[in-house]
Amino acid sequence: MNILILGIGNILFQDEGIGAHFIHYLDEKYEYNSDEHTISIVDGGTLAHRLIPLIIKYDKVFVVDCIDALNSKPGDVYFFDYLKAPAEIDWQGSAHEIEMLQTLNMIKMNGDLPSTNVLGVIPKRVADDTTFELSEEIIKAIPTMESTIIKALKDLGVNISVKNENLSIVEIANSSYKREIINGPAI
Repeated sequence: MNILILGIGNILFQDEGIGAHFIHYLDEKYEYNSDEHTISIVDGGTLAHRLIPLIIKYDKVFVVDCIDALNSKPGDVYFFDYLKAPAEIDWQGSAHEIEMLQTLNMIKMNGDLPSTNVLGVIPKRVADDTTFELSEEIIKAIPTMESTIIKALKDLGVNISVKNENLSIVEIANSSYKREIINGPAI
């Protein structure tokens, strides 16, 4: 199975960039090995529709992004099947969400949507200043996000080992601008 972990977000606008920051964090902190699966980690930025040719190449996709939900608070983490999204989920959590929702809907309408799960977090600050700084609520959500995606990958049979235990999301956020928008396969 070809597995894609796709981070979405604009790193210039605080919490809005968490999807991109988080996948760089996963890429630098862990090694992924599997005899039966390939794992690709991609920073999709805010490319939305331009990601369609990439997304349809995979059998399983994990989209990491900020979202909004009724009765939620900043830092709340949600993990759900895209086709069975809970009613309280709203894609209005940041500047780009509608485009990503439209992208997934377009792929679905064409019958090409791979099995897709969303790992979403509620942002506190989006686009009020240009900065790489993340809110405390997002920083505190990282362990939950991390354990959720690691468990999902392990449930698929992916072997995961730590290669950089002392890495922090703050360290990644402060240097994400140095990374490529789209990285090749992690293994």
